Amino acid sequence: MPLSDALIERLQQIVGKENVLAEAEDLIPYSFDGTAALRQRPDCVAFVRTPEEVADVLKLGNETGTPIVTRGAGTGLSGGSLPSKEAIVMCTVHMNQILELDRANLTLLAEPGATTQAVAKAAEEAGLFYPPDPGSMKISTIGGNVAENSGGLRGLKYGVTRNYVMGMEVVLPTGEITWLGNKCVKDVAGYSLKDLFVGSEGTLGVITKVLLRLIPRPRAKRTMVATFARMDQAAEAVSAIIADHIIPCTLEFLDRTTIHCVEDYAQIGLPLDCEALLLMETDGHPAVVEEEAEEMQRICRENHCKEVRVAQDAQEATRLASARRSAFSALARVCPTTILEDATVPRSELAEMVRFVERVAKRYELKIGTFGHMGDGNLHPTFLTNEKNADEMHRVEEAFKEIFEEAIRLGGSITGEHGVGLAKKPFLPRFVGDTSMHVMRQFRQTLDPNAILNPGKIFD
Repeated sequence: MPLSDALIERLQQIVGKENVLAEAEDLIPYSFDGTAALRQRPDCVAFVRTPEEVADVLKLGNETGTPIVTRGAGTGLSGGSLPSKEAIVMCTVHMNQILELDRANLTLLAEPGATTQAVAKAAEEAGLFYPPDPGSMKISTIGGNVAENSGGLRGLKYGVTRNYVMGMEVVLPTGEITWLGNKCVKDVAGYSLKDLFVGSEGTLGVITKVLLRLIPRPRAKRTMVATFARMDQAAEAVSAIIADHIIPCTLEFLDRTTIHCVEDYAQIGLPLDCEALLLMETDGHPAVVEEEAEEMQRICRENHCKEVRVAQDAQEATRLASARRSAFSALARVCPTTILEDATVPRSELAEMVRFVERVAKRYELKIGTFGHMGDGNLHPTFLTNEKNADEMHRVEEAFKEIFEEAIRLGGSITGEHGVGLAKKPFLPRFVGDTSMHVMRQFRQTLDPNAILNPGKIFD
């Protein structure tokens, strides 16, 4: 049943009447995130601006048994911020300030609603570097990045969001405000509780401040694009680059379908006479960059690449890199429904996994574009379909089941960066096992005894 007028009135008293949406038409944009074919309208949306408001909303939820779903920009791809039935969506986008940039300790303190791009820009203006760069970085929020442990194109060399979180302020589900972590490079006092909240997908607490680690900005960068007649040749080239002890900043790939969609969408000037494209970037000391760039070109040629194109200036490098960043947007124009998934395998299994995805798409008669972070084994098979076609959607579901099962068989994971949410929940027990599921349930029950925070996500 809908939330009572009395509860909504109490919510308005906490955050202000102007910060509560309860009319049906106002709630539509908060009924979905970036995950295709999943939607649920919330009963109301509350915009919070302080940790104290967050705490009071959570206390209200506990008192009344009302589910609370925290939401940033809603760019997630696993249904993690999808509203639960009869839920309050608590939106943190107005908590968007960069609070401190500490050059002496190489840290940045931000509110959860600050965009990833704003964090990266603030670091850059200080002559520093924040490496995590999810594809949605222009609009995704840093709180969401931490909650999902987001990856990005530079993950191969620099790691994921978890590697840059030094501390955080968290409001626990029962309303207590606590600080976890600090600016110390070394700290082994007690359990590392901050790491428990990174990647917890909004199920253990609400992040209200994030302390991030910054690093010196690389002095040089070189961007290259290599094209291949076959996708498995590109995968084998990636494996050879890593085996040669080269860790590029970026090592991304696009298949033929994605290349054509991107070129039609962005007019970058990509070669269209190939089955696979590798975007490669190396950064660091100028001398090392030149050496690694030459070595990667040699390895690609030894693995039968058709051509290697080296960016001649920063503008061309940015244009080539945009080919990968625009892949999802380009594919989304082709069919009414675009279902972007992620599965990760050990790098040694890349070629086999790519071939398997191609076979699955052919067997189920589905159109697929595959791209992703080939350097860290993270593939994004993207099915171009129509959610109104029930038969085709059933075939998509069956195809994804096979892909996830194969990823597990090859020693990989059901998700490399999108999280579990609702979309991957059925596959989690098979991946982690009964004992790990039991431990995760115990953690969650201890922190959220009344089960109000993002219920139904990750596991029931």
